[in-house]
Amino acid sequence: MIRDALAPLLELADVSDAIESARAAADAAFAHRALRRGSARVAAEVTLRNAVASAALEGSSWDISGVRAGTVTDPVLQGAVRVSAEIPSLAPRWLKAPPQVLTRLHILAARGVVADLGRPAPHGGAARLLALGSVLNSSTPALLRSAVVHGELLALRAFEGPNGVVARGAGRLTLIAAGFDPRGLLPMDAGHHDREPEYLGAAGAFATGTPDGLRSWIKHCAEAVQVAAGVLSTICDEIS
Repeated sequence: MIRDALAPLLELADVSDAIESARAAADAAFAHRALRRGSARVAAEVTLRNAVASAALEGSSWDISGVRAGTVTDPVLQGAVRVSAEIPSLAPRWLKAPPQVLTRLHILAARGVVADLGRPAPHGGAARLLALGSVLNSSTPALLRSAVVHGELLALRAFEGPNGVVARGAGRLTLIAAGFDPRGLLPMDAGHHDREPEYLGAAGAFATGTPDGLRSWIKHCAEAVQVAAGVLSTICDEIS
């Protein structure tokens, strides 16, 4: 029997417990009474908050009220909005055709920022990008797969321009397509932004490829889920 290449990551200290705690927090948020009556209004707010947070992590910070009013024309923010809005329609293709979906994410994210859209950066590590297909179809928990995909795209600086927006979009797509967040209701990027210093530090640690670095990043992603679950519950409270 061939062992899943990601399976050893579950043996790192505290990783399995962190993933289980994140799963429990997400499930509790998904059970909110406001979501029993439909999730369209919640999903729209989550889409907006993900976009604003992802742009901020890319160095383009804007007040959410201005973004909600449609008065912000910053290209990085607009790219993050496009990515966040299109993720639900991209999710069914993600596990089957990741290169094509990554191309689309970059076109959405980088329009108006860079001229060469949809192409991996020359230094983008083509072989490691192709290997993402095996990560996506691993038998390990969806959150672990999402963390690895997100971390790899950040570490590779795989695309020119707002690469982080693409990486965070791919991370969210993995959670949706692999069944962790099937309705796309977790404001994951708000979770990452809330812990921005840890996000940046853990991403750098992941790039080292060491066990401690990988553990730090996976634990951060699990903790970001817990923050995102709390934000989702707050949104539901406000709407209900």
